[in-house]
Amino acid sequence: MISVGTALLMLPFSTASGEWNDPIVALFTATSAVCVTGLIVVDTGSYFSALGESIVLLLIQVGGLGYMTATTFLLLLLGHRLGLRDRLAIQQSMDKTELSGAKSLIRSIIATTMIFELTGVFLMLPIFMSDYGYTKGLWLSIFHSISAFNNAGFSLFSDSLMQYARSPVINLVITGLVIFGGIGYQVIMEVFMWLRDRVQGRRGRVVFSLHFKIVTSTTLVLLGLGSLALLATEFYNPFTLATEGFSVKVMMAWFQSVIARTAGFNTIDIGSMTKTSLFIIAALMFIGASPGSTGGGIKTTTIRILMVCTRAVLRGKQEVMCYQRRIPVERVLKAIAVVVGSGMMVICVTTLISLTDSNLDFISVLFESISAFATVGLSTGITANLSTLAKLLLIVTMYVGRVGVLLMMSAIVGDPKLSTIHYPEEDLLVG
Repeated sequence: MISVGTALLMLPFSTASGEWNDPIVALFTATSAVCVTGLIVVDTGSYFSALGESIVLLLIQVGGLGYMTATTFLLLLLGHRLGLRDRLAIQQSMDKTELSGAKSLIRSIIATTMIFELTGVFLMLPIFMSDYGYTKGLWLSIFHSISAFNNAGFSLFSDSLMQYARSPVINLVITGLVIFGGIGYQVIMEVFMWLRDRVQGRRGRVVFSLHFKIVTSTTLVLLGLGSLALLATEFYNPFTLATEGFSVKVMMAWFQSVIARTAGFNTIDIGSMTKTSLFIIAALMFIGASPGSTGGGIKTTTIRILMVCTRAVLRGKQEVMCYQRRIPVERVLKAIAVVVGSGMMVICVTTLISLTDSNLDFISVLFESISAFATVGLSTGITANLSTLAKLLLIVTMYVGRVGVLLMMSAIVGDPKLSTIHYPEEDLLVG
C-alpha cells in the first residue's frame, strides 16, 4: 500500500502544480497516510491536487481499517469464501482467541466505520458549508471525518484546526470521532449489544468483558488527567491559552488531550507550548489508543497491566488481578516486552535524528520521534525542515509503530522455538 501510494503521489496529476512530485515527499506522505500518522512535510491542502487529496484519503481509510480487514472485505464483495488460512490471518490481525465469526466481524467493522464517518460528515457539514460553500464544505467534512475516525490527523487547512478552536461543534465532533476510533471495535460492539438488549427489552444482567472495563476506565482517566494537566500548564501561556476565556481554555485543553491519543490535529500552536506541556503530550502519545483500534502507541491495556503489576508487588501479591480477574502471565510478559521494545525504538530514533540534525532542540526531536512511533502526527513544526536521512528514519519509525514493534522484532529474530527443557530457578536482586 505504501509503495502504490508513493507511486501515485509522485505522478503529476497528484500535485497542484501539475509537476512530478519529490520522491521523498511522496514516500513520506504515503507512509504517514497508510500508517494513519498525520506527520507531513508539505501542506496537504495546497500542495496536492483534488485527486492527490483523494489518494491520501483512500490510503488513510485502508490504513485505518487494516490490511486484513480491507482485503477481506473486498474478497467478500467478490463472493470469495474464507478458507482456514484467511480465518487464521484475521484471527491474528484482530487479536481474537477463536476462529469463528470472522466474516461477521469484518462486516461489523465496516458497518461501524461507515456509521461513525457518515455521522461526522453530516454534523460538520453545516459549519464547513457556511464558510466554504456546499461543494468544498462537503469535501472538507468527508476528509476530516475519515481522518479523525481513523486517528490520522491529516487536515486540508494549513493551520490544522486552529481556526476552529472556538467552535464547539467541530471540537466535539472531531474529539468524538477520535475517541471512538481509538477505543477499539470490540468496545464499540459491546456497547452496541448492551444498547440492543435494552431496546429489545432484555433485562438480563450484562457482563462486560475485562478488556472493556480496562479500556474504558483507563481512557477516561487519561482524558481527564490530560485535560487538567494541559489546562494548568498552559493557563497563563500568552502564546496559547492566556488570552482566551475560561470555557474556551477548557475546550482547547480537552481537544489537545484527546488528540494526543494518536490523532494529530491541533487547535493550539504546538511549537508555542511550554516544555512541560510537550512532555505531558509526549507521555500521552506514547501510551496511545486501545488494542483493535485505528490508533497507535503502546496501548491503554499495556499501561494498565503494568500499573496493576506494580500494585500487586506493593501489596505482596503473587498474582496480577484486575476487576476480580487474574491476568495471564503471558499477557504480563507481552506488556513488558511492548514497553521495552517501544522505549528502545524511540531512544534509537531520537539519538540518530539528534546526530543527523544536531541544530534542533532535543525536546522537539524526542517529541517528533514519539509522535511518529505512536502514529500520532503532532509536531512542533520541525518535520518539513528535517534532513532527508531524518525523514527516512521517521518513515521507518511510522512503519514499525503501525505494524507493531513485537511483530517487527519477531520477523527479524525468526519464529520462536519451543523448548521442553526446564532449568532450575534462582533468585536475584531487583530494584
